[in-house]
Amino acid sequence: MDSAGAAPGPPPAASARSWLRRRVADGPLLVVPGAANALAARVIEDCGFEAVYVTGAGLANSYLGTPDLGLLTLSELVAHVAAIREAVAVPLLVDADTGFGNPVGVVRAVRALERAGADAIQIEDQLAPKRCGHFAGHQVIAVEEMVQKVRAATEARRDPDLLIVARTDARGVEGFEAAVARAHAYRDAGADVLFVEAPRDRAEVLGLPERLAAPQVINLVIGGRTPLLPVEQLAGFRIALVANLALQAAVAGMQGALRRLRATGSLAEAAAGVAGWDERQRLVGKAAFDALERRYAASGPLAGGDARD
Repeated sequence: MDSAGAAPGPPPAASARSWLRRRVADGPLLVVPGAANALAARVIEDCGFEAVYVTGAGLANSYLGTPDLGLLTLSELVAHVAAIREAVAVPLLVDADTGFGNPVGVVRAVRALERAGADAIQIEDQLAPKRCGHFAGHQVIAVEEMVQKVRAATEARRDPDLLIVARTDARGVEGFEAAVARAHAYRDAGADVLFVEAPRDRAEVLGLPERLAAPQVINLVIGGRTPLLPVEQLAGFRIALVANLALQAAVAGMQGALRRLRATGSLAEAAAGVAGWDERQRLVGKAAFDALERRYAASGPLAGGDARD
């Protein structure tokens, strides 16, 4: 669901990657909510959004119960991407943190995530172990080291339509001008999309499209360092990530329902405002699984099982 409301939705997953590349090149702005699991991805797709962001912070929070401190492994991320890819047809943008090592590790990560179904892969220039770009205390690697990671990522992909997103977290360490300079270097190294994380004010946000002649990501984080501008003011960007809105809403929903249960002892009181049984089954496609069971059900004298067993 883009800000203009007029762009066609993505095609089936087989061509989602080429659709995403064209959309990022031509616009308009693509608003991409984050998903921490396949169910959240289904909800995002069901609500009409045209792409899903596989959020590293969301996975750390929901799968490990930890802050976003770089604790998720590549194999854990690949498994989640594969599950989400199976659940939805829209393009997947995948947060690969620092690329899981040096440039050789980046090659392995890109190939594994591409096989799992990623349509865009984001790597960042933080010093491992990374931390959320809106936390204090993160550090960045040398520009030259990140340039080699970007080169490795672009050369590792099998499909030329796979997008490589280069993110810099230098704004909070070296300042805005240094972050812009790093983004230029990453573009020169072959990055398809640039991502300057955590600009601090409206002027910085709106200045980025003028300073960087490349498709760009803006990350809108509730409670983060970047001002939450309306999407209609972000037309100079190609992707607006809303990485953790769904997760934060789910946490608030769980807390509300469980607190009502604890306070009242009544499941009927606790269930006010929650998704109903039928809606839950619709979202997970139960009717399609029922149809498969009917299609492949045994028939004839052995339908109830072999009496000799």
